[in-house]
Amino acid sequence: MQASPLSARSLPTRSLAVAALSTIVEWYDFTLYLYFATVLSRTFFGGGAVGLGDALAGFALAYLMRPVGAIVFGHIGDRYGRRVTMLLSMGMMTAAMLATAMLPTHAQVGPLAGWLMIGLRCVMAFSVGGEYTGVVAYLLEGARAGRRGFVTSLASAASEVGALLAAGVSAITVASLDTRSLTDWGWRIPFLVGAVLAGVILLARSTMEESPDFLRQQAQAATPTNPLTHSLRHHRAAIGRGFAISALGSITYYVGITYVPSFLSAMGTTGERDALWLSTLAALAVILVTPLVGWLTDRVGRRPVLIALALAGALLPTAMFLLMQGGFGVALAGAVVLACLGGAVSAVGAVATAEQFPGEGRLSGLAFGATSATALFGGLTPWLAHWLIERSGWAPAPGAMIALVALCVLPVLLTLPETAPRIRKKADPSPDRPFS
Repeated sequence: MQASPLSARSLPTRSLAVAALSTIVEWYDFTLYLYFATVLSRTFFGGGAVGLGDALAGFALAYLMRPVGAIVFGHIGDRYGRRVTMLLSMGMMTAAMLATAMLPTHAQVGPLAGWLMIGLRCVMAFSVGGEYTGVVAYLLEGARAGRRGFVTSLASAASEVGALLAAGVSAITVASLDTRSLTDWGWRIPFLVGAVLAGVILLARSTMEESPDFLRQQAQAATPTNPLTHSLRHHRAAIGRGFAISALGSITYYVGITYVPSFLSAMGTTGERDALWLSTLAALAVILVTPLVGWLTDRVGRRPVLIALALAGALLPTAMFLLMQGGFGVALAGAVVLACLGGAVSAVGAVATAEQFPGEGRLSGLAFGATSATALFGGLTPWLAHWLIERSGWAPAPGAMIALVALCVLPVLLTLPETAPRIRKKADPSPDRPFS
């Protein structure tokens, strides 16, 4: 697989900052849904263990729309520009979050409330499908060669800011209202906050410059006419590698971070309020870890960092879920370890998956590889973790899921070609040779 070199011109810091910070919105919304799962299960799905299972199943079902959105927005981004696709996806997200805040509840319209929520989750997942891949490609293509790992990791760091904001807003809302008020109307507050935030980001994005690599493609008349076919024809191996990397990143994030509050509540380790505050502290730890890991990948390479994290994923999670059945202190320790693992994999995974592809068809390649893996190993796994615990009664089952995926992905990572420009140049001093 032969890739075209990235443009030497880097984007202004302001454009990169707007792109990186905009991932706050998508992860605020989806993390909010999982952090608020027990509340939403009462509000839209009738409550109880069945209601929580339905709420998580609805999340998983909606997430299957993410690769569909990635394919559609990927085609737009590869044909008409990264900036266009990021504006369209954020506009759709703003509308979906505002509509969610206005939904009727189960007490008002019965089971229809749950279906309406799932429908809007599908719209949100569709738009998010093109959102993250567009941002990652934009940051990679706009950063200087020696700082691509650090700059691209900022998308993951910002997503953790979104997760932190979701946990904080949820915790404050839950702490400020009694159960009846929370179920009747209080749940709308976090979604209204998200809609306002999305609108602000949409306005900021309108000032961004286009990716220099896409401008290079236009100048050379190299933009693929059909990016989807182009990616499937020329980049099948890269799609497979991106799928493997993203599978590890998705399950460590969605099971090891966003499912944890539901796990703690279901196990009786903490109440809803304590679980959300614990998740807030875990998100703070991830915000610190993520850019450090991105910086590290620029120094030592993507491959060794990914291998080390896969080994950690095979060894730590089962023990951490076992640990989290103890008191608040040990639960906090387990949650922070899992959160740091998930954040670290997301940091290196963002740049490593994007670097598997040349600029031509990059978003479509990410849609087939990385986003498809996220749909399977992200959206489905919180529900599967809940189901496994319900059926087996074995609390560490979610950790075993992470370990299994880490072990399956490890052989791919051991043979992964290094893509960090600094490391490649040490092995081959030719100037910024295209990845192959």
